[in-house]
Amino acid sequence: MSSIVIVDTSVLLNILDVPGRNQSRDTVLNRLGELIDTGDHLFIPMAAIVEVGNHIAHVGNGAHRRAAAERFVLEVRRALCNEAPWKPINFPSNEEVLSWLDAFPDSATHGIGMGDLSIKKEWEELCRRHRMSHVWVWALDGDLANLDRSVLPRRRPA
Repeated sequence: MSSIVIVDTSVLLNILDVPGRNQSRDTVLNRLGELIDTGDHLFIPMAAIVEVGNHIAHVGNGAHRRAAAERFVLEVRRALCNEAPWKPINFPSNEEVLSWLDAFPDSATHGIGMGDLSIKKEWEELCRRHRMSHVWVWALDGDLANLDRSVLPRRRPA
């Protein structure tokens, strides 16, 4: 049974080979191949797209920054055109953003920024919409790596 996987910034940075943010590239690419082979559904949240773009803009070497930016644009375009192994999660509605803002003061108190909060909220929504699916966040670090809702098969009564 395939899973629904939200790809976090830390993973996308390795996939795109962003200098200084690609220490786990080989491991990430191997895992990506496994997920594609098993037919898992991969999603890139808007927060990850924005955060990766910000990290690329701060790459020290101009030539490396330009090359990473071009890879980024190519992959995001491919995702938007359904030509990549992942799809972007739709832009949030005003109502969704308003609910995230309501939750942000408590989130910030616990050291969780708006980007991670929005990814957590997207995960919660996917869990709600796909109750019979395994939904998890593929992150290399932080609290997002703990977001994993497994669905165990129900036993039929005897």
